[in-house]
Amino acid sequence: MDPFDSNVADRANLPRNMIENSMFEEEPDVVDLAKDSAAFPTFPALDPDEVVYEPRSSRLLVRGLGENDMDEEDEDCESSARLLGMSFMNRSSAHRSSSSPYTRQAAPRSCSRPSARTTVVCVLFLVIGASMTMLLYFLPGCTFTKAGCKKTNKTTPFEPVYPLSTNGKLFPWAQYRLPRSVRPLSYDLTFNPDLDHMTFTGRTVITMSVLHNTKIIVLHSANLNITKATFKLGDKETRDVTVLEYQPKQQIAVQLSEEMLAGQYCVLTLDYSASFSHTYDGFYNSSYIDKDGNKRVLAATQFEPLSARKAFPCFDEPAFKATFLIKISRKQNYMTLSNMPQAKSTPLSEGLVLDEFEKTSVNMSTYLVAFIVADFNPNSKNVSKTLVSVYSVPDKKAHTDYALDTASKLLEFYNDYFEINYPLKKLDLVAIPDFLAGAMENWGLITFRETTLLVGNQSSPLEKQVVASVIAHELAHQWFGNLVTMSWWNDLWLNEGFATYMQYMSLQHVFPKLDIGNLFLAVRFRALDKDALNSSHAVSTEVNNPEQVEEMFDSVSYEKGASILMMLEAWLPGEQQFRKGIIQYLKQFSGLNTDTDDLWNSLTQVSVSHHNVSEMMRSWTSQKGFPLVTVSRKGDQVTLTQEHFLLTSDNATYTSSLWNIPVTYVTDNCSLASECRQMFNLKTKSGTLKLPESVKWLKLNCNNTGFYIVHYGKEGWAALQDALSSNVHVLTQEDRASLIHNIFALSRLGHVSFYDVLNMLKYMSNETESSPVTEALSQLNAIYRLLDKRQEDSLVARMKHYILDLFGSLMDNQTWVEEESVSKQELRSALLGSACSLNQESCIQKAKALFKHYDESNGTSRIPGDLQQVVFSVAAQSNDDWETLLHMYQINTYDAEKRKMLRGLASTQDARRIVWILKAGLRGDIIQTQELPLVISTVCNGFTGYLFAWNFIQENWDRLIEKFPLGSYAIQTIINAATSQFSTQVHLEQAQGFFSSLKERGSQMRSVQEALETIRLNQRWMEKNLPALHRGL
Repeated sequence: MDPFDSNVADRANLPRNMIENSMFEEEPDVVDLAKDSAAFPTFPALDPDEVVYEPRSSRLLVRGLGENDMDEEDEDCESSARLLGMSFMNRSSAHRSSSSPYTRQAAPRSCSRPSARTTVVCVLFLVIGASMTMLLYFLPGCTFTKAGCKKTNKTTPFEPVYPLSTNGKLFPWAQYRLPRSVRPLSYDLTFNPDLDHMTFTGRTVITMSVLHNTKIIVLHSANLNITKATFKLGDKETRDVTVLEYQPKQQIAVQLSEEMLAGQYCVLTLDYSASFSHTYDGFYNSSYIDKDGNKRVLAATQFEPLSARKAFPCFDEPAFKATFLIKISRKQNYMTLSNMPQAKSTPLSEGLVLDEFEKTSVNMSTYLVAFIVADFNPNSKNVSKTLVSVYSVPDKKAHTDYALDTASKLLEFYNDYFEINYPLKKLDLVAIPDFLAGAMENWGLITFRETTLLVGNQSSPLEKQVVASVIAHELAHQWFGNLVTMSWWNDLWLNEGFATYMQYMSLQHVFPKLDIGNLFLAVRFRALDKDALNSSHAVSTEVNNPEQVEEMFDSVSYEKGASILMMLEAWLPGEQQFRKGIIQYLKQFSGLNTDTDDLWNSLTQVSVSHHNVSEMMRSWTSQKGFPLVTVSRKGDQVTLTQEHFLLTSDNATYTSSLWNIPVTYVTDNCSLASECRQMFNLKTKSGTLKLPESVKWLKLNCNNTGFYIVHYGKEGWAALQDALSSNVHVLTQEDRASLIHNIFALSRLGHVSFYDVLNMLKYMSNETESSPVTEALSQLNAIYRLLDKRQEDSLVARMKHYILDLFGSLMDNQTWVEEESVSKQELRSALLGSACSLNQESCIQKAKALFKHYDESNGTSRIPGDLQQVVFSVAAQSNDDWETLLHMYQINTYDAEKRKMLRGLASTQDARRIVWILKAGLRGDIIQTQELPLVISTVCNGFTGYLFAWNFIQENWDRLIEKFPLGSYAIQTIINAATSQFSTQVHLEQAQGFFSSLKERGSQMRSVQEALETIRLNQRWMEKNLPALHRGL
């Protein structure tokens, strides 16, 4: 899935991160269930159907779950506490190393020695207590239960204690993950949607295989009213069964009177009714206004990660793959789509039609199932025995040609690259008017936002780059994620990291004119920025609740995952080694589920030089963060030292972990050609390589293909600065951009002063390439906004003058007409966007003139695509032009342009209009609610709006989390946008107070921890660097 709700260029600012909480605090025997329980799964797994608890008297103290502070919905928490307590009590001593920070300390030497009498009494009591315990425990035929000693000892020493179902009966399962006793083989699904009343009924028939003897079947269901349930075991008669429901975990269960035996088959049939989801997940209703002003209603699905259960009862975990046969009823003026081609249509009563689709020819995870009821039109062509179609609302069919051509070429590329043909008969790409994510890779039925699929014939190359990037990402998923799927969400990066890497790699091969490399470089920089926080997490990390699953869709899974794959490919010898390993992985695990080690093992198997990929890459996926490599030279020796690059703040978690770093470097003797690159593996804390003393400088991390930051020391930075001042082209633009990114990062870390940063930027007066300029502008504009929000007026004026002076000549040289080169469009957009936001007079006047001409032309003239955002943002600062822009927004049907108009409207500095646009985004009438995160982000960039937005979020938090799931990318975006520019103690205390008050409504999200950490870091950097800013600017 592509979770990003803005265009691809906007991804440089990725508002995503994670909490890392330890299992214990001061004492080893106190479990804090209010915090992350990531450590629990390290214990040996329990039997599939048996959850064992110890008696109430022996369970551990659970902080936050006292005897009197549980509500009726928390009974299961108490049960879980007993389970965790017993599990840890039995194993804690074995897991506690001698160096554990939780080891109890010896008594102080100053304690007095107890008297002989006291010693004798204590020993006596201990002997009696131990004897009684042993007697009771080994008493024949006795097992401790809540009611006492009543049961006969068998194989299970304790009576299970389960939570209560909605009907008051015990629910036979108490874990978040489903039992592995039965496995679904096939689903037969029937849906009867009623778009007039926004409800639907359904029937789910699940054929299952029994893997372990069991009396229970547990699966997922959410917000479904099950009206009837029947069960059939083998050849026995079908009988009615009772369904138990446990809503806190969205689970249902059937408890059988007789035991099912391993090897048997059974069928469970469930009839149910439900309302359409009014958010953007599950089976939800949507609508749009056609060209005649009529409202058209439709229904679509979005199941990843945990929402298939909202449409039909199912085993809603990635490892439970099965086949699916889907039937959907509809009115005659609608059409339906699903993963497979339509097999037949059957007339029903009352003018309805039942569409039946072919049974899936592949086993799928439930999150990949999809279906749509709408009135869309297709644009189709046959490609490599696959019918490729792009669907849209009828009025926008003309905007589907580019997507169809792009998808067709990329499908052929992937078929060839992976040496495995796309396995389905058809591939549909569908533009949904109301869609929260950027796109979703449903097998055979990929769904998109209209802005990420539809472009007009006159669209700019930069707009086409957005569409091509998202299509490339989703098509890559048809192999990475669909054909081979991660076993659990902790390894989401196997899906998303691969799809992200293949997205950029494929476009470089198939559409080189789109110049995708600059964008990939920018998102790698932003991924480094996020992973430098203490609140980051490992690429592969424990996931134990729905919010943690949602929060896995972040820059670590996507961009860091892609970055380490890029680094791996550069490290492997030979051009085809990486590709061979990927093909081996896909063929070996086709149709199966995998974990990270499976990938590394496949790559190791095909390595001709016997590179141990697992040994190298495990250090990059099993621990959070990345290394800082420090360079020091003495004579002909160069010493490289590594440490964790951690932007420390309060309560930072320091780590002594090491990375296996494939360090690449070039020198002044040879720096541009690919053969200039040399490699050195740094596995230990430090390593030494030799260079001739005549070498003036060296640059590490060639083209920023490695996921690390480099500090060259004072002399090393000075040598690089001198080299660039003499000849800006002595390094590639990627290397120049990485130097700029690294020195700003080191300033934030405190390893260089801001004065050193300004010295490095002196060469920028000679810079003309997109990547270095856009990175420098991004960093400087971020500091400018922080100063602005702190009301440091004199420094704001100086920073404005500094930026305009440093880039003024480049800004003045930009044209305002159509430009074909993508890199030149990127450069122009960044330069003129900065110039106009800083109120450079010539930029403002040209933007106003272009908007006036556009308005007066009645649609006959067009603003170049890369300049639209600049022009609309300038127009929005005028009262009359803001109203004109709002009218344009309401009547515009071209989605990419419409979205830029919305960002322009949200950039206003008029307080009343800011309040209006925030409320309108929440209502969803004039502005779609799916755009609210974008509106909030844009409002927060302005001085007038950021506090309005913060207050809006606090006042409307409950409504926000009704529309967007806790932990989702939308919520992460909103939190980051609202807080990332705070840098004072007052704002920190406000944020802490608000987030802590949320409790189960969001206080434990890792994005909250990231937000608080970022405020502290902003505060620290400002306090340390304000004097240097006064001196240097």
